[in-house]
Amino acid sequence: MIWRPFTQEKIAPPPVKIIRGDGAYLISKNGDRYLDMISSWFVNAHGHSHLEIAEAIYEQAKTLEHVIFTKFSHDPAEKLVNGLKLLLPPTLNKYFFSDNGSTSVEIAAKMAYQYFKNIGEKNRNIFLSLDGGYHGDTFGAMSLSGVDSIYHSTFSQLFFKTVTIDVPEYYDGVEDIEQKETEIIERLDRTLTDLGDKICALVVEPLLQGAFGMRLYRTQFLERLVNKVREYGTLIIFDEVMTGFYRTGKMFAMNHTNVLPDFICLSKALSGGFLPLALTITSEKVYDAFLSDDKSKAFLHGHSYTANPIACAAACKSLEIFGKKETVAKIEEIVKFHKSHDIPKALKRRSIGIITAFDVSSEEEANFITDRAWENGIFIRPLGKTLYLFPPYCVRNDDLVRTYDVINKYL
Repeated sequence: MIWRPFTQEKIAPPPVKIIRGDGAYLISKNGDRYLDMISSWFVNAHGHSHLEIAEAIYEQAKTLEHVIFTKFSHDPAEKLVNGLKLLLPPTLNKYFFSDNGSTSVEIAAKMAYQYFKNIGEKNRNIFLSLDGGYHGDTFGAMSLSGVDSIYHSTFSQLFFKTVTIDVPEYYDGVEDIEQKETEIIERLDRTLTDLGDKICALVVEPLLQGAFGMRLYRTQFLERLVNKVREYGTLIIFDEVMTGFYRTGKMFAMNHTNVLPDFICLSKALSGGFLPLALTITSEKVYDAFLSDDKSKAFLHGHSYTANPIACAAACKSLEIFGKKETVAKIEEIVKFHKSHDIPKALKRRSIGIITAFDVSSEEEANFITDRAWENGIFIRPLGKTLYLFPPYCVRNDDLVRTYDVINKYL
């Protein structure tokens, strides 16, 4: 039997067998069509079975399927890096490949920790993170999510030390947001007075905490937070595994701000949702700290499928599609749709980019609405008592209208 992720197998219904994808739709063995309104866990950007990406994978598979990425390099990896260089700030110019979001964040944490070791600051062994953060399921990534994580608390005795920061959640109608932000920064300032010289890095999902319930916080708070910890020489890690590639309306969530991280972690939509691929991108300053005649100062980390050429070819084609005017126009259309369509009985409605989310009164109500949506051929997935829409960019307006109509009917 297949053991499914995030599933209590004793009480969960058997899986629905999907045999084909078609744009925003998944087609089952029985011929049922389901509108994928969560982009299959946020990975699918351009639609299922996108022919251009499929053809790029096919062509690459005929040429080179894989090669160890130590002594060798290859065109798909170099082409991808050159394409991303045009989209990222010039300070982020060193690219380390891996396989998924968890490992990309784990790599950033390891690099930050070793950076300080390599430059002689050996006491920096504490990480800062936001309460409710989710950075993946490896032990390092789980540690960064904090001991109170609803996903990882079983393993908390095995975590390394982190200090969590409260999050001033932002939604339609929120009150006293500036005061809440100031109180949090003042508490952080007292923490930094005691621990500032021991803190290695701040790790955040910029502007939007996905797994916690699509919790938003303001650009102003993120800027104050980054500027405050920088006073103590702390490195900054932006986990953009979920927020990257126009999810927040801009290419990267950091593009909404006036601050830059020392690391950005990318995965999920990087390959258009076709194949596992991730990048940890950092600065010349960090990279130079690993250059030495002493081999122990090298970054001794790697994965068997690092920079897999087929996955890189998919990512190159995905990046090309992101650059098309019609793709950007469609993204802007989805953004405007969310802003112009109401969900009257929603609690704490919040939207950013192509994502909209809201709370209901209980988990039971969230499950009820999810079940009714499923009966109407719409796949959404609750996060506790939060419901959210996270469509692929090919979604049609009539599908969005139908989704809103079903939600409003049963809510």
